[in-house]
Amino acid sequence: MQENRILNVLPRSVRILIHKEQLQYEHLQEIKLRVEKPLLLIYRGEELILGGQRGKPYMVTKEDVREMLEYISNYSLYAYEQEMKQGFITIEGGHRVGMTGQAIIENGKVKNLKHISSVNVRMSHEVLGCADKVFPHITYNRSLYHTLVISPPRCGKTTLLRDMIRQISDGNDWVRGMAVGVVDERSEIGGCYMGVAQNHLGIRTDVLDGCPKAEGMIMLIRSMGPEVIAVDEIGSAEDVHAIEYAMHCGCKMLATVHAGSMEELRKKPLLDRMIDQGRFERYILLGNRAHVGQIDGIFDHRGSLLYREDVR
Repeated sequence: MQENRILNVLPRSVRILIHKEQLQYEHLQEIKLRVEKPLLLIYRGEELILGGQRGKPYMVTKEDVREMLEYISNYSLYAYEQEMKQGFITIEGGHRVGMTGQAIIENGKVKNLKHISSVNVRMSHEVLGCADKVFPHITYNRSLYHTLVISPPRCGKTTLLRDMIRQISDGNDWVRGMAVGVVDERSEIGGCYMGVAQNHLGIRTDVLDGCPKAEGMIMLIRSMGPEVIAVDEIGSAEDVHAIEYAMHCGCKMLATVHAGSMEELRKKPLLDRMIDQGRFERYILLGNRAHVGQIDGIFDHRGSLLYREDVR
């Protein structure tokens, strides 16, 4: 079903090419269409260029992009103006379609995009149970430690975060079911479509979709009384201040950040200060040398290694 949702928004020529490749949908991460450039996929973490006739790469046309935009928007791009000014549209299934072209500026801000020349489909994959290994190390007395997931791009941090939210919300052998508030600024965690999360986030989860993280955290605390707040890709001063406020209010924090190591994380001044202050009690470092989502290490607030995945 998820595979059909993706295929149905692709231009017919691209749909045929992908179907011929007989790819395993669960390993397909991105589909990139750039006008007058080869069709490119990210598959199993590697780039894959699909061929057209006579073994040559298939070159994406303006017509391909136009056709795809019509499918994505149900033939009415104007109805998606609010989403397009952010550079992406979330489609049914929680998949994110990013796009670039010529920006229309009004009062110094992006109002919309026109002359779209590049489209990137980022798959929203659920891997139920992928967080099983981390729970013995991020919980105590059936509650949760403040936890930060550290990961380079394309290493599965959002997939891991999503499954952690689901299990915390539903409860498991390590943690009782807790009320979770999710601020999903880019619609990547819940993959909300028309306000409803398409991904499984648990029975005690409330999602604030498309809202800036810092503002959303405060809103959730005031309106929904969460025991846990989850956010993706923190980094700004506003994010840090809101996280500190949430912690002071008694909420457990679950967040992710882009970095390739603890050393790289410490190069971010705001987060370096949080590390020194011991704000987060557990750090999960992801990699992709053996497979996407590989757990390179789980550390406590002192930096002591608690767990590392055996990938031999």
